[in-house]
Amino acid sequence: MDNMAYPYVIDTLFTLFAMTLIVFMVPGFAMLEAGLVRTKNVTSVLTINVMIYAIASIVFLLVGYSLAFGSWENSSMSIYAAFLFQMAFVGKTVNIMSGGVSERVRILPLALFTLVMAGLIYPIVVNISWGADFLDGTFLDLNMYDLAGSTVIHSTGGWALLTAILIIGPRKGRYQGNAIRVIPASNIPLVVLGGLLLWIGWFGFNGGSVGSIASKESADTVALTIMNTNTSGLAGAIIAGIIMYMRYRKFDITMILNGALGGLVAITAGPDLYGIYTPILIGTIGGALVVFAVPIFDKFRMDDPVGALSVHLVNGIWGTLAVGIFAADADAGITLMGQIKGIVIVAIFAFGVSYAVIYAINKFMPFRAEDDDQVQGLDVGECGLEAYPEFKRAF
Repeated sequence: MDNMAYPYVIDTLFTLFAMTLIVFMVPGFAMLEAGLVRTKNVTSVLTINVMIYAIASIVFLLVGYSLAFGSWENSSMSIYAAFLFQMAFVGKTVNIMSGGVSERVRILPLALFTLVMAGLIYPIVVNISWGADFLDGTFLDLNMYDLAGSTVIHSTGGWALLTAILIIGPRKGRYQGNAIRVIPASNIPLVVLGGLLLWIGWFGFNGGSVGSIASKESADTVALTIMNTNTSGLAGAIIAGIIMYMRYRKFDITMILNGALGGLVAITAGPDLYGIYTPILIGTIGGALVVFAVPIFDKFRMDDPVGALSVHLVNGIWGTLAVGIFAADADAGITLMGQIKGIVIVAIFAFGVSYAVIYAINKFMPFRAEDDDQVQGLDVGECGLEAYPEFKRAF
């Protein structure tokens, strides 16, 4: 083999491995959400997650990838590996949304929104950040550093979720007068499995975004990126556990896992830029933000069964700001104002277009399931198949 081909082969293999880790986040989201919802809605949640992966991936293959990057050309690795890596990302934006509207969202309208997200909204966000950049040279050019998508993926999904919650409303019975009805998770082992699968998938998510591992320098950068990713998740889990114990004298594993995920989202914008200690601070703040943001959203009657707004939207913003705070480098074009500008532009675009699309779809095909279907459970009404048919339903 020509020596010049070795980096090409190594980076292709590395990218395919990273892509595989990211795809493990599909069952991660599915298990996390299935464990957090009631048993009568588990099949619906699982079906939605599978359909999101299938639909988003096909649409990105046919339309989204070319819109995002302009072409399939790639001289550093196989063009097919480069596509597969980017394809693995696209469904995550809708996974974030689907989890936050669980237990009252219908499958078909969500599938239609997935088509638009994968074929238009997400590719345009990628285009102006990582891709062909049709805003280059204009005053709207992002000039934002976001290695693996704190804003590009997590905030984009978070803004779409916010629009969906505003349009669809809360689950039936979630808010009764001034009281907030607690709806406990149905399967804690599934929650833990899903959370840990997401954590493992994040190593490919962030590590693979470095783009190469075929030299000593790039190998060190990949290793640092993965270490910092893990460190931030650890810090987020620990601080969430500490805060929950201090406030309630209880260790809530669902909040501890969401604290870890908050730390992982927060580090995603710049894990390759920090030393080994800064991620502890970033993850600690990220985990704390999750704990404090969850009840705030509830006070505004924004019903989010899995805490996705707190994990993905809040920490997507925090993680992007953290780059400007802890890793500003004028020579490299990384500034706090540049990070803020990127957050604002993506927020306006993702929120505005998502709101318009969801509002339009909702007019002729309601996203929200009927109250009777919510009481019976979406498994029966949407899927005709119950996940736990031998269990007595808890209404």
